[in-house]
Amino acid sequence: MSQPSIASRVKQRNYDAVVVGSGPNGLAAAITLAQRGMSVLVLEARQVTGGSCRSAELTVPGFIHDTCSAIHPLGIGSPLFRTLPLQEHGLTWIHPPAPLAHPLDDGSAVILERSVDQTASNLGIDRLSYQRFMQPLVPDWDKVGQALLHPMTVLSYPAALPRFGLLAMRSSKWITDNAFSGERARALFAGIAAHSGIPLEQSPSAAIGIVLNIAGHAVGWPLPLGGSQKLSDALTSYFVSLGGEVLCDAHVHSIDELPKYKLLMCDITPRQFVSMAGHRLPSGYVRQLKAYRYGPAVFKIDFAIDGPIPWMATECARAATVHVCGTVEEVMRAEHDVARGRHPERPFVLLAQQSLFDRTRAPEGKHTVWAYCHVPLGSTHDMTEAIESQIERFAPGFRDRIIARTIRTPAQFEQHNPNCVGGDINGGTLDWFQLFTRPTPQLVPFKTPLKGVYLCSASTPPGGGVHGMCGYYAALTALYFGDAGFPVTRS
Repeated sequence: MSQPSIASRVKQRNYDAVVVGSGPNGLAAAITLAQRGMSVLVLEARQVTGGSCRSAELTVPGFIHDTCSAIHPLGIGSPLFRTLPLQEHGLTWIHPPAPLAHPLDDGSAVILERSVDQTASNLGIDRLSYQRFMQPLVPDWDKVGQALLHPMTVLSYPAALPRFGLLAMRSSKWITDNAFSGERARALFAGIAAHSGIPLEQSPSAAIGIVLNIAGHAVGWPLPLGGSQKLSDALTSYFVSLGGEVLCDAHVHSIDELPKYKLLMCDITPRQFVSMAGHRLPSGYVRQLKAYRYGPAVFKIDFAIDGPIPWMATECARAATVHVCGTVEEVMRAEHDVARGRHPERPFVLLAQQSLFDRTRAPEGKHTVWAYCHVPLGSTHDMTEAIESQIERFAPGFRDRIIARTIRTPAQFEQHNPNCVGGDINGGTLDWFQLFTRPTPQLVPFKTPLKGVYLCSASTPPGGGVHGMCGYYAALTALYFGDAGFPVTRS
């Protein structure tokens, strides 16, 4: 039986705005427009909203795993989300005692504490260097966060904070080589910077490392009670409270099948937009979208385990996030290998142990583990053994506690969420060129050649992360140009 048309399933035939995709950016765009009194319809291809911000029982019943995003420093620090009454709509943030742990082979761990001074006290020879590096930046988190999550990205850094701007334009390798001397501080910063998904000898990888480092002190690295789905549910609930309409299980194959709209916001990547609207787009613009480059992929494993991870460094149990790789040289080598199309023997593993702090995630005495590593785009290589070996290296006996595991390959990431092209969860590589040409080289990045049609995914500025700012700025841009027929917004 064929699926009923989208137009036949919605409440009305005409909308001020239609939003395709209900990831954090799509919901942010929808909320921003609904707050202005517009009638807004959100269309989601899956059965629940959230995009890459979802949760499900992936291993065995009773174990709740985050399907993609898990820990949310940019979520709690988002300039938009901080203004929304998400707590009233079911969102509760859990803050572990420490944002991050990075175990080392000597059986100890470097801990990113909420306090700069406490963190510094654990860094030996780099105690004073770390204090000098971080202390001036943390009080200015609001400025730094606004600068990073701004459409002009690094162009806004110097205006926000000159010291941050100068450091952010460096490579992470420059920071580790010049700001610190000891192994502990260098490993800590390299692991944080590896979230950027670009080689650490390449700028501006330092920008991501510095911002996430500051966020650990200023706002923490929290997780939503009950899973990442709860953040998406809260955004959806608030949107509906504004009068918005959500239609799930509504895959949009073509722009032609949508109900009538004045404004169309697309929380999709350039590749999907070409598939959906290419027949209406100028050939030159289509070529630019097809030239858009995607970054490294991820290979992820979700574990159900019988007891907590038996870390050699027991202080790792204070953090929900653990960076598993060891020395700064190992982290850099792993990310360098991926950038060169190779699969690292010892990958940099991002691990989350949410159930230590959120008992809704697993049955009593049991736990969940979320772990992934970077791999080349579109990789088909099985990284299960490499990931488990890295965890076992710092937590002997981990394998003995595994009840079940579920892997997610790059292809399965894209199947789960088409925005994860080739397994890239960040919506495209974030090197210097694509900082300024995301998704195409033009002055207004969100606007397409089609009247009233805008892109608002992580493939637009400021890029990946659960913060909603791509959708927010895309919606403001549409209001600025007055495409929905509403009064032009200049603020």
